[in-house]
This record gives sequence, C-alpha cells and structure tokens, in this order.
Amino acid sequence: MNLPACMDSLVAEARYALRMIRKTPGASAVAILSLALGIGANTAIFTLIDAVMLKMLPVKEPQQLVLLNYAARARPKPISTTEFRSACVCSRA
Repeated sequence: MNLPACMDSLVAEARYALRMIRKTPGASAVAILSLALGIGANTAIFTLIDAVMLKMLPVKEPQQLVLLNYAARARPKPISTTEFRSACVCSRA
C-alpha cells in the first residue's frame, strides 16, 4: 500500500485487534460489554446532571430567584387537627 508509516502501523494494529477478538470471543464480549455499560452509564449521569444543574431555569429573570433554607432547632411537637385549623383561622384574620 501507499500509506504513510503511521497509517500503516495503525492498519496493522487494527488487523491484530480483529484477530484477537476472533480468537477469544468470550473475553472480547466481556470487554466490549464493559465499555458499553461504562459509556452508557456516563452518558446517563451526564444527561441527568445537565438537565438538573447546568441548564438555565425557564424563568424570565433567574437572578431574582431566592433559595430558602429552614433548619429547626428542636423537633416540632405534633399538634391536633383542631389546633391546626384554629391557627390557620387566626393567621387569616
């Protein structure tokens, strides 16, 4: 062939790789499956992170968004339904 030396070497390496794949199909299948699963998992994780964290939010003015955090100092005590309803009525007045 009339290929440069680096291309000739690349073709020889590809032929050798194909011979090894044909010689040991089980090991080749495991290697190819591992690569496919790794690439698929990486793509899925990046797609999730891109959708959740990297894309801009669909709002007109995202600089006006505020993040609110609330941490209770003590565990809140449970209240009855009657107490809850009376608190709601009092807060509306």
